[in-house]
Amino acid sequence: MMYCKLFALLIASCGAFVARSPLPAIAPRRCAARAAPTAAADVAVVLLAGGVGSRMKADRPKQRVARRPRLPPPRSHADVRRFLELAGKPVLYHSLDLFLGLEGVSSLVLVINEQYRGEFAPYAADGRVTFADPGAERQDSVRSGLDACPADAALVCIHDAARPLVTPEEIFKVIGDARDHGAAVLGVPVKATVKESDDGEFVLRTVDRSRLWEVHTPQVIKPALLREGFDKVAKEGLEVTDDVSIIEQLGLPVKLTLGEYTNLKVTTPDDMVVATQILDQRAAAAAN
Repeated sequence: MMYCKLFALLIASCGAFVARSPLPAIAPRRCAARAAPTAAADVAVVLLAGGVGSRMKADRPKQRVARRPRLPPPRSHADVRRFLELAGKPVLYHSLDLFLGLEGVSSLVLVINEQYRGEFAPYAADGRVTFADPGAERQDSVRSGLDACPADAALVCIHDAARPLVTPEEIFKVIGDARDHGAAVLGVPVKATVKESDDGEFVLRTVDRSRLWEVHTPQVIKPALLREGFDKVAKEGLEVTDDVSIIEQLGLPVKLTLGEYTNLKVTTPDDMVVATQILDQRAAAAAN
């Protein structure tokens, strides 16, 4: 409970913040208050939803943890409500609805096991939505999603479906930075004091946090660079823990795009409580 209270204070202090940076060539389709600029639809989204939620104490993807015994594949949005919900709908639906509601998105590849795809039939009816198989590691899942993207996509926007709280403003900024620099990643400066240990028992040293960033998603990359990076990773047998690390292996720059601390990753039951509080506060702010 202390964890939740601390996050509640965080939300109260930063929830009113809204990015004021000029928007790149992409805007929310369903936002009546903001006119959509004229721009080519050239952003391919890869939405990763293949992870198993072990920290959620589940044997299914954490974005879709069952709340009741398994039923036949759902035929409507209401049927899917048996899965873990955030603000009235499954966690994965938040990212699907957000990205499919953005002008400029030419395609969305949902990386998820084939056995679960029937639950997303309403989304598959959108001609931009396709599916890809997850791999053994994150980099394998990203490569699978990349291979399913249209050849003419100017940017690939990779997002973890376990981060349902990313805002349109964050997406606008990181896409704009990727257009300018080739690769960009959302992140926030580390606030906590960080200790390094070589044995897990005693402190080796205190790390200078002024140079440390916690990276989030989306991570946006020009597809030619990403493919070149994957070739290098495969040739040299490298393992990478996030998407822009592939670009780092090429020795190329990656732009850090300042995001929001509320873009948390939902990996534990406590995270669901905090995420609900964040969405409740956003709803209250919008109503006012």
